[in-house]
Amino acid sequence: MPPIPPFPPDFHHPHLQKLAFFIRESEHILAAWDAYSDEHTDLDGWPHDDVTYGLRAAHRDAKTWRSFHRVRPFAKELLATAEVQLQQLNSRHIQPQWVWQLSTLSTALSKLAELERAWLDTLASLPPSARPGTPEWDDAVAERNAEAWSYLDDWASHSKALLEIQAATLDFPPRSPTLTAAKAPRPAPPATTPSARR
Repeated sequence: MPPIPPFPPDFHHPHLQKLAFFIRESEHILAAWDAYSDEHTDLDGWPHDDVTYGLRAAHRDAKTWRSFHRVRPFAKELLATAEVQLQQLNSRHIQPQWVWQLSTLSTALSKLAELERAWLDTLASLPPSARPGTPEWDDAVAERNAEAWSYLDDWASHSKALLEIQAATLDFPPRSPTLTAAKAPRPAPPATTPSARR
């Protein structure tokens, strides 16, 4: 399968803007969580109140899931575009961490897709009475979000690489192709026959 070409500007840039919003929002969510955790745990990291601590962690997970949900529909295309852009950049303009960051994002996205499929199976197995606000529903959502947290955190931590690669693509010319088309020889003039000279 040929590589997916980069998005045209009118498609790619709005999605990068949504990604940038997710990064900023997830940073605020994590900062609020770190502040709460520092205040409500002892020196060894154990929470003072397990129940309240767990509820706050579930709130963190849910907010991060909702924030990433705005990016997830086109996250795969963002990754594919960045991979193509990385191939086109000159090696001296490539940050060494970008390759493994893209790999981390790809793995995390695959895991999140698995969790989404499992969530749909869970929904199908819930009783008809299960609705948002019921224990059956809320417990299932909290379990999904908790399992997704580490992969969401990967995107919060490393998806800035997608913005950096886009910026490098705009700032620096693409790498020169290794193969160039050979210049076609100029055709020889037609031979002049004796009759043509008359």
